This record gives sequence, C-alpha cells and structure tokens, in this order.
Amino acid sequence: METMQAAVLVAPKRFEVREVAVPALGPDDVLIKVDRCGICGTDIHMFNGHYAADMLPLVPGHEFTGTVHRVGERVANLQPGQRVVADINIGCGHCFFCRRHEVLNCAEVRQVGIHRDGGFAEYVAVPGRLVIPAPDDVAPQMLALTEPVACVVRAARKADVRFGQSVVVLGAGPVGNLHIQMMRLIGAAPIIAVELTPERAALAGRAGADRVVSDPAATKATVRAMTGGRGADIVIESVGNAALYARAFELIRPGGHVAAFGITGPQDSVPLKLLDTVLRENSVKGSVAGMGEDMHDALTLLAHKRFDTEPFTGSTYPLDSIQEAFETLKDRPGALKTQIAI
Repeated sequence: METMQAAVLVAPKRFEVREVAVPALGPDDVLIKVDRCGICGTDIHMFNGHYAADMLPLVPGHEFTGTVHRVGERVANLQPGQRVVADINIGCGHCFFCRRHEVLNCAEVRQVGIHRDGGFAEYVAVPGRLVIPAPDDVAPQMLALTEPVACVVRAARKADVRFGQSVVVLGAGPVGNLHIQMMRLIGAAPIIAVELTPERAALAGRAGADRVVSDPAATKATVRAMTGGRGADIVIESVGNAALYARAFELIRPGGHVAAFGITGPQDSVPLKLLDTVLRENSVKGSVAGMGEDMHDALTLLAHKRFDTEPFTGSTYPLDSIQEAFETLKDRPGALKTQIAI
C-alpha cells in the first residue's frame, strides 16, 4: 500500500500529521501531487468546529495546486508532470442544477477538502473532468489562489456588477480584498471598503478602494456622501456577520442589492423590512464558491497578473507545522493568506 503524509483534522482545534494511504484512483480520476494549499476562511470555520464538524476526521484544504502524478485509465487529456489546479465542486453532472452551472445545489454535491479528503496532503484525488491545466510560468503560490479568485469571479457574475456602479465591500480580509480588486477590474466606481484592522485597511486602499472607512459609525454618512445621497448600488458582505448583513441593507440605494457572500452561523438571521424591499425594489443575491468556467476565468486573470497577489503569498508553513499555522493566523493580519507548502 502506498502511503503519504497528510494533515488530518481529527477534532475541532486539533490536526494530526499522519502517514495515511494514498487516495485510491478511479478510472476517471487524476492523482495530483500537491505543491501548495492555501488556508481558506472555510478551513478556519472547520478548524474552530463551526462548519462540517460531522465530516471529521478529514483532510481539509481546497485551495491547492500541484502536478499530475497519475491518471485513471479513461483520462486522455492529462499527462503526468502537468501543472494543474482543480475545481473542487463535484456534482452528478446531469441534474437540473448541474446543467445550469449551479453545482452546489446538486443533491449529490461533494466538495474536495470539505466532504472528502483535500489538499493538506502530499496527494489529492480529483475527477479528471474537474482538473485544469495551468501555465508553467506562473508560480505555485499564485496558482493556489485560483479557487478564491474564482469565488469572487462568480460573486461578480451573480451580482451582475456593471462599470460605473457604486460598490461597498464590508470587510477587507482575504476575500474582501479580492472583491475590491475584482470591482476595480470591472470598473465599479466609487469602491468603498469598510475594514477595522489597520493593516488590512491599508491593503484595501492598495487594492483599489477609493475610500476605506475604519470607523463603523461613519460608514453610512460616507456612503451617502460618495453616492449623491442615494446609497450604494451594491453592498458585498464578505465577513459572515449578521449585524453586518443588517447594515448592508441600510447602505443600498432604492433598487440596489446586497451581495451575500460571507458565511454566517446556521441560525443567524436579519430582520427584513418587506414593505421597503417591495416598494424600493431591492434584492439580495447569494454566492459562495467558484466552479466550472469561474475557475478557468480566474486562472486566466492570475496568469495575466490582473490581481495584486503579493499580500497573499508571503506567509508559508510546512505541512508538519499546520497546527501552528492555524493557531497563529490572528497574529498575521497583514498577511492576507497563509499557504501550506507540501
């Protein structure tokens, strides 16, 4: 039996780096030798016991890149040695939702690193149809950002952002920063970021925010002043905080909408003034993960350097230090992403 090193989340707050079996390879699968795997907000929720606790023990990690190690007998378009990234969303491929590019709503959906073992390991197995060849001249630490960039690609699509629209991004952490950069690429204006952490507030300005608000009490007045008194066309909540969601609805203009992205607790809710929603023709649109063509577009944008990735690539830990990497995340507010080098 072939074995490998893998970081197994055995219980909330506790990783064990173990010698485990290399994933079995089906005829349609690809075995990827992992180079880098980023720590995502979802991984942090899992580490803290707030999400997918029923799936433990599990090897998390879904922001990975690597090289093809071995392919199943029915995989004809990929070869060992190719650099790749992978779509982590495995649907049935033929139901109503899969056909509509809404794989997360498929009754059979499974996500790599969340419902099955992922990329905090030497090897990960993925269906070949979801494996995407990557350019040889893009560094692994940048390729490992493909999945989070795909998330903001999809969020922008779902929110139907147009150039010249005003956008507020609540929270300028890792994904909030990528939202800001995506809004800049689309041509949204003005872009207003709300972030309390000084290091991340500074990075939000560097990412393209026209104004960064660090005093929550000043948020509404700032948004009104920069949008002709109307309120924002779009507000993106990227934290996952119920109070911030409530604030988001206060910041949109009549006819505007809230882009719901941050993951809250399962019981969290906000009061919604239905009459205002009807009379003002407001809306809310959810989005959580990139998939399919979102991944291809994200890879293209990264390959052509459309994102400032430097704040995302400076914090790296080896696999055997993964427990320390998770426990000390809060000590690195200026590092928007921590990656595990395998």
